[in-house]
Amino acid sequence: MKIVIRYFFRFIRVLLTPVMLISETLTTPKPMSRSAEGQAKVNRACEQLALYQFRACPFCIKVRKEIQRLNLPIDLRDAQQVQEHRDALLSGGGRLKVPCLKITGDDGQVEWMYESDQINQYLHQRFADIS
Repeated sequence: MKIVIRYFFRFIRVLLTPVMLISETLTTPKPMSRSAEGQAKVNRACEQLALYQFRACPFCIKVRKEIQRLNLPIDLRDAQQVQEHRDALLSGGGRLKVPCLKITGDDGQVEWMYESDQINQYLHQRFADIS
């Protein structure tokens, strides 16, 4: 019985993945505009950020939309398909859970942030007012 349930959910995932990705493409907001100086400042700050994500995860889609809306060039790392990113997430963050934002401080200290709402709030507080 467990195998039937497992294949049922895999089948559902296969059906929903294209729908979710098309929906993301159609509903992604326009990026905010900044001055060249403001965008350069944001670009430098984003070099210290990386988002570990799965392509079809609804929570990851939510974070990617916020990243797009705030016009942030954050490195997106696919922890589902790329073993190197999966291993880095597991060893650095301690859990294989996405979305996860890796924040490297100026002093080299690394923080791993796991919840999509918390990630979006952090990004909004840090970058929304830079113009």
